[in-house]
Amino acid sequence: MKTYLVGGAVRDKLLGLPVVDNDWVVVGATPQAMLDAGYLPVGKDFPVFLHPETHEEYALARTERKTGPGYRGFAFDTDSSVTLEEDLLRRDLTINAIAEDDDKSLIDPHNGQQDIQHRLLRHVSPAFAEDPVRVLRVAKFMARFSDLGFNIHQDTMALMRSMVQSGEVDNLVAERVWQELETSLGAKNPRAFFTSLMQCDALQRVMPELHDAFTRSTEQTGQADFTHAMLDNLDMACLLSTDAKVRFATLCVGFGPEHAVSLDAFCSRLRVPSAFADLCVLGARFVHKAHASGSLDASQLHSLLKSLDVARRPERFDDFIIVAKAHALATIEDLTEYPQAEHLQACAAAMMGINAAQIAKSEPNKMQISTVIKQHEITAIDAYLKLQPKKP
Repeated sequence: MKTYLVGGAVRDKLLGLPVVDNDWVVVGATPQAMLDAGYLPVGKDFPVFLHPETHEEYALARTERKTGPGYRGFAFDTDSSVTLEEDLLRRDLTINAIAEDDDKSLIDPHNGQQDIQHRLLRHVSPAFAEDPVRVLRVAKFMARFSDLGFNIHQDTMALMRSMVQSGEVDNLVAERVWQELETSLGAKNPRAFFTSLMQCDALQRVMPELHDAFTRSTEQTGQADFTHAMLDNLDMACLLSTDAKVRFATLCVGFGPEHAVSLDAFCSRLRVPSAFADLCVLGARFVHKAHASGSLDASQLHSLLKSLDVARRPERFDDFIIVAKAHALATIEDLTEYPQAEHLQACAAAMMGINAAQIAKSEPNKMQISTVIKQHEITAIDAYLKLQPKKP
């Protein structure tokens, strides 16, 4: 029985990046031998074990055979006779198919080190085309590594296109699409995730609503391919926030309020978590009102703040402000500041500064409590507005 460090840990060490997780492959072992050594079983599809002390993952070396459509249509062989080289052959990209021995020597049968030097994402074997998730993974790696100069090898791009044309990517399930999308949103260059999917024609198959929104964005601005306004919005959000929710919502502002049904369908079909979906729907519906907030009266501002549910969801309101700022800075020419942020926050503070409990207690007509509280809130906002200097 022999263990090797494999995959992302080896790759990131060679790139000089922090190693977050160590993954190990075990050659020459059986499930029973792992159990006897104290390892804890966690794998469902094939034997994966947790080290009894470090809790790092140790997977038995395996081969795989395509048995059906999609990324779950595989049969695995984890016999103790499976070699390290056979295990590495089944991996997606050459840069992920490097192993490190316990003496720190590297086993690199597919020239992954060379591709790291040349900054190439290149598939290991034609078996790449059997797993549609790999299209998403390549796009995700572009989001992570494009700032280091990485590009997709032309042969790999051609293979990805063939997977789209054959319908293999149609077998992707919503949860996995969202998983790779969410991870990419937290990377250094999320834009590259979407442009990579567009380049291989996969975006319109796995995220048709977003593809349509990109198309509308391009038609409206007259921009060339892959310079979509929606992606410019995303770039600005990345400068302002590392929060994946904020980045996703800023991207989705491009749907616009007139396409709210399409945005709802997009979030529903991908089973987007509610925290993400709520913020992106608010962004698409209300950022333009936020941009115009300086010209709104107290009643209009009150209506906007109530729609944003400021009192009950103050943290989401703060996120919305960042989304609005990112959208404004990306879309309004020569704009360098966003005073609407402070304006809306001050109006919200004024509105929430009233003593609603005391007002409710002192109101004799209990049927009018909500109306009276609303009027006090509007009055508080109006008082704040009257204190502001007049615009020239």
